[in-house]
Amino acid sequence: MSNEAAAQQRLQRFGRFLSGMVMPNIGAFIAWGLITAIFIPTGWYPNENLATLVGPMITYLLPLLIGFTGGRMVAGPRGGVIGTIATMGVIVGSDIPMFIGAMIMGPFGGYVIKKVDALFHERIPSGFEMLVNNFSAGIVGMVLALVAFLGIGPLVLMLNGVLESGVQKIVDMGFLPLASLFIEPGKILFLNNAINHGVLGPIGIKESAELGKSIFFLLETNPGPGLGVLLAYSIFGKGMSKQSAPGAIIIHFLGGIHEIYFPYILMNPVLLLAVIAGGASGVLTFGFLGAGLVATPSPGSIFALLAMTPKGGFFAVISGVIVAATVSFLVASVILKGTKSEDEGALEASQEKIQLMKSASKGIVESLPNKDISTLDVSQVKHIAFACDAGMGSSVMGASTLLKRLKAAGLKVKVDNYAIENIPSSADVVITHENLTNRAKKTQAGAFHISIKDYFNDPALNQLVDRFESSIRVESLESAEVMPSAVLTLDAIHVGLSPVSKEEAIKRAGASLVESGYVEEAYIQGMLAREQVTTTYIGSFVAIPHGTNETKKYVKHTGLVINQYPEGVDFGGGNIAKLVIGIAAMGEEHMTILANIAESIGNESVLEKLIETSDPEVIYNQFSNIK
Repeated sequence: MSNEAAAQQRLQRFGRFLSGMVMPNIGAFIAWGLITAIFIPTGWYPNENLATLVGPMITYLLPLLIGFTGGRMVAGPRGGVIGTIATMGVIVGSDIPMFIGAMIMGPFGGYVIKKVDALFHERIPSGFEMLVNNFSAGIVGMVLALVAFLGIGPLVLMLNGVLESGVQKIVDMGFLPLASLFIEPGKILFLNNAINHGVLGPIGIKESAELGKSIFFLLETNPGPGLGVLLAYSIFGKGMSKQSAPGAIIIHFLGGIHEIYFPYILMNPVLLLAVIAGGASGVLTFGFLGAGLVATPSPGSIFALLAMTPKGGFFAVISGVIVAATVSFLVASVILKGTKSEDEGALEASQEKIQLMKSASKGIVESLPNKDISTLDVSQVKHIAFACDAGMGSSVMGASTLLKRLKAAGLKVKVDNYAIENIPSSADVVITHENLTNRAKKTQAGAFHISIKDYFNDPALNQLVDRFESSIRVESLESAEVMPSAVLTLDAIHVGLSPVSKEEAIKRAGASLVESGYVEEAYIQGMLAREQVTTTYIGSFVAIPHGTNETKKYVKHTGLVINQYPEGVDFGGGNIAKLVIGIAAMGEEHMTILANIAESIGNESVLEKLIETSDPEVIYNQFSNIK
């Protein structure tokens, strides 16, 4: 790839990133624009009380939304929070709306917290994840807010002052069309009227008092440049930007709220060339035709411009607006037409095709029961994503627990936590609660999805860890002391047992495992400890108590025992188990029987027969698949 092509790709990525920060918040800009156009003193229906919304929205709400969105794009909701805190620093440290400050501090805040999280990722003791995450976010947010307040805010203010002085110098020299080089970027980057009211207004008032009109009232308020850009977006834009542009035209051109088109420029900064060219062309036309207004139009709509136009000056004013809009439209159209690769629909279609190809290569099906973990090729798994709704609670602890289990087994696999919407494409395996799996599949259809009920020690997680461990175990399946057919014996099935407590049921299952020669007696304590972490009840009147990872050393052979309680055992939370299946596993010998168990309990008529039968052979034949 040539340096020029690489630079173009970087510019496109930068443009997409800016668009991603601004576009989700267009609705907020429109809401502010409507309130401004309607209720300010020079609006269509002035209302002093409702107009008090205008200042706080432009000063706080809009920059904070952009700061949050930028931070969230880099580091998820957690990055969004830090980006918002950092943005508050530039807002308080200045007296102009800080959109540029927000577009700097939002992503920067997300980047910093992402690096801090990576630094402490594997160093947090289990159970302290939320504490460390909250305090690290608070400390980082405080530091960034101070940096923004003391450094970034003053820097942006200094740049604003440079623009003001530049306009003043050009005005003093008499090169009015060149003033657009400062006026148009100044309007968009700082969303303030410092140039208009601080420089152009006083000159215009003086000139108007002498001549009855002044061109200086038209330099900043001309709606033509913004109109041209919005027209170009409505024709050559893509996706949401194209759909929202017509509405923005009404608010901008008829309502006089120029700020409504600023986000469209911020999404693609190259469009500054369009408004500069349009503004300069308009000023040149105004000067050539002798256009001027008697006072500053507010708001800057076409109606306000015409209302401030002196008698006999309508042609000159309207001509300048038309020329500015035409030139701006032509330049913006060329720029937008040159960004065909950014078509949102095409991009989404391409992403969908890629995900479908990944899905096909990994054999993903619409519904992935836990038993299908046995089909996962763990040798190809490099990155596991634990995901929950917000990516801040259960997924944090779940990822931490799984990572420690894998590390204890001598395995090096990357395990991270994410919000559902932020699951990365690099994830080979995605683990979610069963209620969230469908959402996760829509986010990353190409990953191998595992549904769980518990984020800490779910049977599916145990099975996943078993898969990893078996992949590095020295002993082969063929050399196992117990053959798969001996995993479940008729003597290990007990029916018609009287109801007992959950603890007694687990102890009885453990004792049966000991009696059958599958485990040492110490394994029973591991089964009880496992139940303290989270229930082994899996639904459909079935529980599968088993030991912890630490007590696997007490397993002598892989085996299962099945105890039937027709009246049920209370496993807590209203969960009644009528089949209590004790498990001790060294390898994969029990997978076939577990698959048969899962298939059997999924069939209501078969399950009913298993719960009610008084013949152990019925259960044995069903689970062993012996006809």
